Amino acid sequence: MVTLKIDGMTCASCAEHVRQALEKVPGVRSAAVSYSKALADVQVDGGVSHDTLAAAVTTAGYHAGVADVPTQSEGLLDRALGSAGARGKHSGDAGPLRVAVIGSGGAAMAAALKAAESSAQVTLIERGTIGGTCVNIGCVPSKIMIRAAHIAHLRQASPFDAGITATSPAIDRSRLLAQQQARVDELRHAKYENILDMSPNINVLHGEARFTGSHTLTVKLTAGGEHTVSFDRCLIATGATAAVPPIPGLKDTPYWTSTEALVSDAIPERLAVIGSSVVALELAQAFARLGSHVTVLARHTLLYQEDPAIGETVTAAFRAEGIEVLEQTQASHVSHADGKFVLATNHGEVRADQLLVATGRSPNTGSLDLASAGVQLGERGAIVIDAGMRTSAPDIYAAGDCTNQPQFVYVAAAAGTRAAINMTGGDARLNLDTMPAVVFIEPQVAMVGYSEAQAHQAGIETDSRTLTLDNVPRALVNFDTHGFIKLVAEAGTSRLIGVQAVAPEAGEIIQTAAIAIRAKMTVQDLADQLFPYLTMVEGLKLAAQTFSKDVKQLSCCAG
Repeated sequence: MVTLKIDGMTCASCAEHVRQALEKVPGVRSAAVSYSKALADVQVDGGVSHDTLAAAVTTAGYHAGVADVPTQSEGLLDRALGSAGARGKHSGDAGPLRVAVIGSGGAAMAAALKAAESSAQVTLIERGTIGGTCVNIGCVPSKIMIRAAHIAHLRQASPFDAGITATSPAIDRSRLLAQQQARVDELRHAKYENILDMSPNINVLHGEARFTGSHTLTVKLTAGGEHTVSFDRCLIATGATAAVPPIPGLKDTPYWTSTEALVSDAIPERLAVIGSSVVALELAQAFARLGSHVTVLARHTLLYQEDPAIGETVTAAFRAEGIEVLEQTQASHVSHADGKFVLATNHGEVRADQLLVATGRSPNTGSLDLASAGVQLGERGAIVIDAGMRTSAPDIYAAGDCTNQPQFVYVAAAAGTRAAINMTGGDARLNLDTMPAVVFIEPQVAMVGYSEAQAHQAGIETDSRTLTLDNVPRALVNFDTHGFIKLVAEAGTSRLIGVQAVAPEAGEIIQTAAIAIRAKMTVQDLADQLFPYLTMVEGLKLAAQTFSKDVKQLSCCAG
């Protein structure tokens, strides 16, 4: 091990440049470079001199000197491989608690930062791009694309076309994609890479981890070679990847998952989408609004696991926009020839220029050798955890999309934080009773708490009301009254236990509903609240008022 002091670095990207320069030197096995500490720890074979390493750094535009450290064998990489930190100590040992975190997405980052706050020494291991799914290939790029598609749609169709001339926008997908990816890169650097580099108790290893025992990991480093990481606690936060159904012929075609769809620099003339849930619908509508003729193949109905009225309303909205929705339709074979897809289905052939498969996501657990650590998996390969994020193996925790939790980044982050609290001696639980969910289509779909069917399955008698948007003043002045707000209350107590909304900006409405449910408010409590007039969220108050009166007979702002 050789430790160098690096001068001239101004950001985390500089540290990455230095690392790459050092790892190009013959005889260098790996390098760990920290911008915040201005240090580089270099694993070298015998015969590699300090001058050779310094020359490589100089060529990269920086300066390398001799580091003022106690010993050259105790540098950043050694600490990353399992040496100690400060307050989070293991029982009977003066050293810090050693926490390994596998992954770098929402759950992993939240856990690493929280554990570091408790002075644990954290080793974060990432085999791919720092930041995980959400910022790189999920939430962030998809919402940028959806917003661009929304703007394109407004320019060519709105309720005010009689007074505002509509126009068909020219779509330059390559420029939209460049704008999208620039924001992705910016957020990854600001919210992940830079934060990790500035955290003195967190060291990052680039490589693929697998368990070799109950408290050990072997990491196959991206730069070559392997290292062993010993830990006192470990969090598995490896996320999930797109699931691909076993349709004959599919694997031999150049189909898209959401990952490829989001980085495509072209808008296909005809797009077929297999899937009927969140990702399928969000991307289907986005591509349709950017110019594709879209056909959605739904095995059941759209969003069939939700209240039936949701799927019916969304289906009507999609068809009104020219999106073809084929319900109760399954592909039995897929072929691709001469640049065209042909899908054989139970309702005839579907032909398209591109095929998007969006049928859910599968946990990334296959390469971890979890059996070596005694970690139990569920039926679909997800890690089974309890409310404290503990797995079946002592000292090993898991959070996020690789577990049996709902696959939302805010759930993953909350789980990661609580896992870190528990790993460092605390006792935290994650309660998902009031977890809101949003589908970013138009009209938006948002849910929290029980649907009527879910409540009945749980043995709860319900009293429900549905308010159509033609009763909401904001929707009326927007000339956009497609949708509804439904409140589900417990019969007898009138306590609010669930809300479903299909409405413009439903995602901005649903958190108020979640807070009301969390506060155990009755529908009358909600009806008595002051809501600002001419807002969509006022629809919650009006829906609550329908339990006791006819809102059609109320004046505007009637309290």
